[in-house]
Amino acid sequence: MGKSILITGGARSGKSGLAERLTLALGRPAVYIATAQAQDPEMAARIAQHQARRGAEWRTIAEPFELAEALARSDGTAPRLVDCLTLWLSNLMLAEIDWQERTEALLATLARQHAPVIFVTNEVGAGIVPENRLARQFRDAAGLVNQRLAGACDEVHLCVAGYPLQVKPRQAGRSL
Repeated sequence: MGKSILITGGARSGKSGLAERLTLALGRPAVYIATAQAQDPEMAARIAQHQARRGAEWRTIAEPFELAEALARSDGTAPRLVDCLTLWLSNLMLAEIDWQERTEALLATLARQHAPVIFVTNEVGAGIVPENRLARQFRDAAGLVNQRLAGACDEVHLCVAGYPLQVKPRQAGRSL
């Protein structure tokens, strides 16, 4: 399996910037697998801001649902950045697609990858208990998806206020 990294943290914690730097350090050009959907003007502006920051060193694949397939299709020599797992999960849940099945497919695909993959996700379980059922289901699902991916990845980084902390170092003897 190629090198895999999971980067987590709260909103505006520096996750995406760290992920972009780490991905480009693994090779250029790089592939950005975007899970966001521009369903309102504010989200469209966020997506445009991310695209402008990345520049020409990136090839973008927009894939809000079929993440395992996007990884399989893009595997090769270029490193990939998936941003973000939390939006992907939200897309699946709102479309009433089985997120557990898709997570298992993602993990199986990750195990067969040759090129590096870096995932960005949000740490959503550190706040208060959400007041509605769907939000609680989402919070719980995000925690489970993050745990499964963290277990499968070589490294895990937590970003806090712009500073990364490596919480799972690459194991000795494991190839990059």
